Amino acid sequence: MTSPLQIDRLSSLLDRFRVRAHLFHSGPLCGVTAYAAQPGRGFLHVLRRGEMELTHHARSGLPRRVTLREPSLLFYPRPLAHAFHNAPAEGSDFTCAALDFDGGDRNPLVHALPPLVVLPLDAVDGLAPSLSLLFAETDRVRCGSRLLADRLFEVVLIQLLRWLIDHPEQAGVPAGLITGLSEPRLAQALVALHSEPGQPWSLAGMAKRAGMSRSAFAATFKTVVGQTPADYLADWRLTLAQAELRKGRPIKAIAHELGYANASALSRLFTQRVGVSPRHWLAQSA
Repeated sequence: MTSPLQIDRLSSLLDRFRVRAHLFHSGPLCGVTAYAAQPGRGFLHVLRRGEMELTHHARSGLPRRVTLREPSLLFYPRPLAHAFHNAPAEGSDFTCAALDFDGGDRNPLVHALPPLVVLPLDAVDGLAPSLSLLFAETDRVRCGSRLLADRLFEVVLIQLLRWLIDHPEQAGVPAGLITGLSEPRLAQALVALHSEPGQPWSLAGMAKRAGMSRSAFAATFKTVVGQTPADYLADWRLTLAQAELRKGRPIKAIAHELGYANASALSRLFTQRVGVSPRHWLAQSA
Protein backbone atom coordinates (compact mmCIF):
# COMPACT_ATOMS: atom_id res chain seq x y z
CA MET A 1 0.00 0.00 0.00
CA THR A 2 1.19 3.52 -0.77
CA SER A 3 2.52 5.43 2.23
CA PRO A 4 0.33 8.37 3.36
CA LEU A 5 3.37 10.56 2.78
CA GLN A 6 3.51 9.48 -0.87
CA ILE A 7 -0.05 10.17 -1.97
CA ASP A 8 -1.11 13.42 -3.60
CA ARG A 9 -4.21 14.54 -1.73
CA LEU A 10 -4.96 17.64 -3.84
CA SER A 11 -4.22 17.07 -7.53
CA SER A 12 -7.23 14.88 -8.35
CA LEU A 13 -9.50 17.52 -6.80
CA LEU A 14 -7.86 20.49 -8.51
CA ASP A 15 -7.77 18.65 -11.86
CA ARG A 16 -11.54 18.19 -11.77
CA PHE A 17 -12.46 21.48 -10.07
CA ARG A 18 -10.02 24.15 -11.13
CA VAL A 19 -9.46 27.52 -9.52
CA ARG A 20 -8.31 30.60 -11.41
CA ALA A 21 -6.73 33.61 -9.73
CA HIS A 22 -6.96 37.14 -11.13
CA LEU A 23 -4.70 39.84 -9.71
CA PHE A 24 -6.62 43.10 -9.30
CA HIS A 25 -4.61 45.20 -6.85
CA SER A 26 -1.06 45.70 -5.66
CA GLY A 27 0.07 48.57 -3.44
CA PRO A 28 -1.28 50.65 -0.55
CA LEU A 29 -4.96 51.17 0.23
CA CYS A 30 -6.32 54.24 2.01
CA GLY A 31 -9.63 54.79 3.74
CA VAL A 32 -12.31 52.11 3.38
CA THR A 33 -12.16 49.53 0.58
CA ALA A 34 -15.21 47.26 0.26
CA TYR A 35 -15.36 43.90 -1.49
CA ALA A 36 -18.79 42.68 -2.53
CA ALA A 37 -19.93 39.06 -2.51
CA GLN A 38 -20.18 37.68 -6.05
CA PRO A 39 -21.47 34.18 -6.89
CA GLY A 40 -18.67 31.66 -7.31
CA ARG A 41 -15.95 34.13 -6.35
CA GLY A 42 -13.53 34.11 -3.45
CA PHE A 43 -10.60 36.33 -2.52
CA LEU A 44 -7.00 35.88 -1.49
CA HIS A 45 -5.40 38.97 0.04
CA VAL A 46 -1.78 39.34 1.11
CA LEU A 47 -1.02 42.01 3.70
CA ARG A 48 2.66 42.62 2.96
CA ARG A 49 3.34 45.24 5.63
CA GLY A 50 1.57 47.63 8.00
CA GLU A 51 -1.60 47.19 10.02
CA MET A 52 -5.28 47.11 9.11
CA GLU A 53 -8.79 46.51 10.37
CA LEU A 54 -11.10 44.10 8.62
CA THR A 55 -14.90 44.30 9.04
CA HIS A 56 -17.86 42.06 8.15
CA HIS A 57 -21.62 42.47 8.15
CA ALA A 58 -23.44 41.62 11.37
CA ARG A 59 -25.12 38.51 9.89
CA SER A 60 -22.03 37.12 8.15
CA GLY A 61 -21.25 34.69 10.95
CA LEU A 62 -17.76 36.19 11.28
CA PRO A 63 -16.42 38.71 13.83
CA ARG A 64 -17.60 42.23 13.02
CA ARG A 65 -14.04 43.58 13.33
CA VAL A 66 -10.61 41.90 13.04
CA THR A 67 -7.32 43.75 13.61
CA LEU A 68 -4.16 42.57 11.84
CA ARG A 69 -0.78 43.73 13.09
CA GLU A 70 1.59 41.53 11.08
CA PRO A 71 2.01 40.38 7.44
CA SER A 72 -0.81 37.91 6.81
CA LEU A 73 -2.80 35.90 4.29
CA LEU A 74 -6.57 36.44 4.20
CA PHE A 75 -8.46 33.73 2.32
CA TYR A 76 -12.21 33.92 1.57
CA PRO A 77 -13.10 30.70 -0.29
CA ARG A 78 -16.77 31.65 -0.66
CA PRO A 79 -18.58 34.87 -1.59
CA LEU A 80 -18.64 37.05 1.52
CA ALA A 81 -18.72 40.84 1.69
CA HIS A 82 -15.89 42.42 3.67
CA ALA A 83 -14.09 45.75 3.97
CA PHE A 84 -10.58 46.98 4.74
CA HIS A 85 -10.06 50.08 6.89
CA ASN A 86 -6.73 51.83 6.42
CA ALA A 87 -5.39 55.23 7.41
CA PRO A 88 -2.84 56.74 5.00
CA ALA A 89 -0.30 57.05 7.81
CA GLU A 90 -0.25 53.29 8.41
CA GLY A 91 1.43 52.51 5.11
CA SER A 92 -0.32 49.15 4.73
CA ASP A 93 0.54 47.38 1.49
CA PHE A 94 -1.59 44.72 -0.20
CA THR A 95 -1.50 42.30 -3.09
CA CYS A 96 -4.98 40.96 -3.87
CA ALA A 97 -6.53 38.42 -6.23
CA ALA A 98 -10.05 37.29 -6.99
CA LEU A 99 -10.53 33.51 -7.11
CA ASP A 100 -12.99 31.86 -9.49
CA PHE A 101 -13.75 28.27 -8.47
CA ASP A 102 -15.20 25.76 -10.93
CA GLY A 103 -18.60 24.78 -9.59
CA GLY A 104 -18.87 27.82 -7.32
CA ASP A 105 -20.25 26.86 -3.91
CA ARG A 106 -20.55 23.24 -5.13
CA ASN A 107 -16.78 23.05 -5.51
CA PRO A 108 -15.88 20.36 -2.93
CA LEU A 109 -12.89 22.28 -1.57
CA VAL A 110 -14.87 25.50 -1.23
CA HIS A 111 -17.70 23.65 0.51
CA ALA A 112 -15.27 22.09 3.01
CA LEU A 113 -13.42 25.24 4.10
CA PRO A 114 -14.27 27.79 6.79
CA PRO A 115 -15.59 31.15 5.50
CA LEU A 116 -12.33 32.95 6.38
CA VAL A 117 -8.76 31.84 6.98
CA VAL A 118 -6.29 34.37 8.43
CA LEU A 119 -2.66 33.27 8.75
CA PRO A 120 0.64 35.04 9.39
CA LEU A 121 2.83 34.77 6.30
CA ASP A 122 5.56 32.98 8.20
CA ALA A 123 3.17 30.22 9.36
CA VAL A 124 3.16 28.43 5.98
CA ASP A 125 6.34 26.50 5.22
CA GLY A 126 7.86 27.30 1.84
CA LEU A 127 5.60 30.29 1.20
CA ALA A 128 8.34 32.94 1.27
CA PRO A 129 9.94 32.04 -2.13
CA SER A 130 6.55 32.05 -3.87
CA LEU A 131 5.65 35.41 -2.35
CA SER A 132 9.03 36.85 -3.35
CA LEU A 133 8.36 35.88 -6.97
CA LEU A 134 4.81 37.24 -6.75
CA PHE A 135 5.94 40.59 -5.33
CA ALA A 136 8.69 40.85 -7.95
CA GLU A 137 6.04 40.60 -10.67
CA THR A 138 3.58 43.01 -9.05
CA ASP A 139 6.11 45.69 -8.09
CA ARG A 140 6.97 46.59 -11.67
CA VAL A 141 5.34 46.05 -15.05
CA ARG A 142 7.10 43.66 -17.41
CA CYS A 143 5.95 41.53 -20.33
CA GLY A 144 3.54 38.91 -19.04
CA SER A 145 3.56 40.23 -15.47
CA ARG A 146 -0.20 40.04 -14.99
CA LEU A 147 -0.44 36.50 -16.32
CA LEU A 148 2.53 35.32 -14.28
CA ALA A 149 1.17 37.01 -11.13
CA ASP A 150 -2.15 35.16 -11.61
CA ARG A 151 -0.34 31.80 -11.82
CA LEU A 152 1.82 32.64 -8.79
CA PHE A 153 -1.30 33.45 -6.78
CA GLU A 154 -2.57 29.97 -7.68
CA VAL A 155 0.71 28.51 -6.39
CA VAL A 156 0.27 30.42 -3.13
CA LEU A 157 -3.29 29.07 -2.86
CA ILE A 158 -2.12 25.47 -3.31
CA GLN A 159 0.50 25.98 -0.60
CA LEU A 160 -2.20 27.38 1.66
CA LEU A 161 -4.49 24.41 0.96
CA ARG A 162 -1.63 22.05 1.84
CA TRP A 163 -1.22 23.85 5.15
CA LEU A 164 -4.94 23.63 5.87
CA ILE A 165 -4.95 19.87 5.25
CA ASP A 166 -2.00 19.48 7.63
CA HIS A 167 -3.44 21.82 10.31
CA PRO A 168 -7.26 21.55 10.18
CA GLU A 169 -7.82 22.13 13.89
CA GLN A 170 -5.58 25.19 14.00
CA ALA A 171 -7.44 26.67 11.04
CA GLY A 172 -10.89 25.89 12.45
CA VAL A 173 -11.83 23.59 9.55
CA PRO A 174 -15.19 21.86 10.14
CA ALA A 175 -15.67 18.11 9.69
CA GLY A 176 -15.63 17.25 6.01
CA LEU A 177 -13.32 16.72 3.07
CA ILE A 178 -10.34 18.64 4.48
CA THR A 179 -10.41 16.85 7.84
CA GLY A 180 -10.75 13.54 6.01
CA LEU A 181 -7.68 14.25 3.89
CA SER A 182 -5.77 15.17 7.05
CA GLU A 183 -6.30 11.67 8.48
CA PRO A 184 -3.63 9.47 6.81
CA ARG A 185 -5.71 6.30 6.57
CA LEU A 186 -8.88 8.02 5.35
CA ALA A 187 -6.82 10.03 2.87
CA GLN A 188 -5.87 6.78 1.12
CA ALA A 189 -9.52 5.94 0.53
CA LEU A 190 -10.61 9.49 -0.33
CA VAL A 191 -7.90 9.94 -2.96
CA ALA A 192 -8.99 6.65 -4.53
CA LEU A 193 -12.64 7.76 -4.61
CA HIS A 194 -11.68 11.10 -6.13
CA SER A 195 -9.46 9.51 -8.78
CA GLU A 196 -11.71 6.54 -9.65
CA PRO A 197 -15.32 7.57 -8.96
CA GLY A 198 -16.70 5.07 -11.48
CA GLN A 199 -15.33 2.00 -9.72
CA PRO A 200 -17.89 -0.29 -8.01
CA TRP A 201 -16.90 0.84 -4.54
CA SER A 202 -18.11 -1.16 -1.58
CA LEU A 203 -17.52 -0.46 2.11
CA ALA A 204 -15.07 -3.35 2.15
CA GLY A 205 -13.20 -1.95 -0.86
CA MET A 206 -12.90 1.50 0.67
CA ALA A 207 -11.81 0.07 4.01
CA LYS A 208 -9.16 -2.02 2.26
CA ARG A 209 -7.71 1.11 0.64
CA ALA A 210 -7.52 2.70 4.08
CA GLY A 211 -5.92 -0.39 5.61
CA MET A 212 -8.71 -0.70 8.19
CA SER A 213 -11.50 -3.10 9.11
CA ARG A 214 -14.93 -2.25 7.73
CA SER A 215 -16.35 -1.33 11.14
CA ALA A 216 -13.37 0.82 12.16
CA PHE A 217 -13.32 2.54 8.77
CA ALA A 218 -17.05 3.31 8.81
CA ALA A 219 -16.93 4.71 12.35
CA THR A 220 -13.79 6.77 11.79
CA PHE A 221 -15.05 8.11 8.46
CA LYS A 222 -18.36 9.24 9.99
CA THR A 223 -16.60 10.95 12.91
CA VAL A 224 -13.88 12.70 10.87
CA VAL A 225 -15.75 13.51 7.64
CA GLY A 226 -19.24 13.93 9.08
CA GLN A 227 -20.90 11.54 6.61
CA THR A 228 -21.05 7.82 6.00
CA PRO A 229 -18.70 6.57 3.26
CA ALA A 230 -21.68 5.73 1.04
CA ASP A 231 -23.19 9.20 1.41
CA TYR A 232 -19.84 10.85 0.69
CA LEU A 233 -19.36 8.74 -2.46
CA ALA A 234 -22.89 9.57 -3.65
CA ASP A 235 -22.34 13.29 -3.08
CA TRP A 236 -18.95 13.19 -4.82
CA ARG A 237 -20.46 11.47 -7.85
CA LEU A 238 -23.33 13.97 -7.95
CA THR A 239 -20.90 16.89 -7.76
CA LEU A 240 -19.01 15.43 -10.72
CA ALA A 241 -22.29 14.83 -12.57
CA GLN A 242 -23.32 18.46 -12.07
CA ALA A 243 -19.97 19.67 -13.39
CA GLU A 244 -20.31 17.49 -16.49
CA LEU A 245 -23.93 18.52 -17.07
CA ARG A 246 -22.83 22.17 -17.09
CA LYS A 247 -20.44 21.26 -19.92
CA GLY A 248 -23.39 20.02 -21.99
CA ARG A 249 -22.55 16.32 -21.79
CA PRO A 250 -25.40 13.77 -22.02
CA ILE A 251 -26.44 12.13 -18.78
CA LYS A 252 -26.12 8.65 -20.31
CA ALA A 253 -22.38 9.12 -20.83
CA ILE A 254 -21.97 10.68 -17.38
CA ALA A 255 -23.80 7.78 -15.71
CA HIS A 256 -21.52 5.22 -17.37
CA GLU A 257 -18.38 7.07 -16.27
CA LEU A 258 -19.59 7.35 -12.67
CA GLY A 259 -20.42 3.66 -12.30
CA TYR A 260 -24.21 3.70 -12.67
CA ALA A 261 -25.98 1.01 -14.66
CA ASN A 262 -27.86 3.53 -16.80
CA ALA A 263 -29.01 7.14 -17.00
CA SER A 264 -32.21 6.35 -15.08
CA ALA A 265 -30.24 5.15 -12.04
CA LEU A 266 -28.25 8.37 -11.92
CA SER A 267 -31.36 10.49 -12.52
CA ARG A 268 -33.19 8.81 -9.64
CA LEU A 269 -30.31 9.42 -7.24
CA PHE A 270 -29.93 12.98 -8.52
CA THR A 271 -33.62 13.75 -7.96
CA GLN A 272 -33.61 12.10 -4.53
CA ARG A 273 -30.60 14.05 -3.21
CA VAL A 274 -30.88 17.34 -5.10
CA GLY A 275 -34.68 17.63 -5.12
CA VAL A 276 -35.15 18.09 -8.86
CA SER A 277 -34.31 16.10 -11.98
CA PRO A 278 -31.02 16.72 -13.79
CA ARG A 279 -32.90 18.50 -16.60
CA HIS A 280 -34.71 20.86 -14.23
CA TRP A 281 -31.55 21.46 -12.20
CA LEU A 282 -29.63 22.39 -15.33
CA ALA A 283 -32.39 24.78 -16.42
CA GLN A 284 -32.38 26.43 -12.99
CA SER A 285 -28.59 26.73 -13.02
CA ALA A 286 -28.67 28.40 -16.42
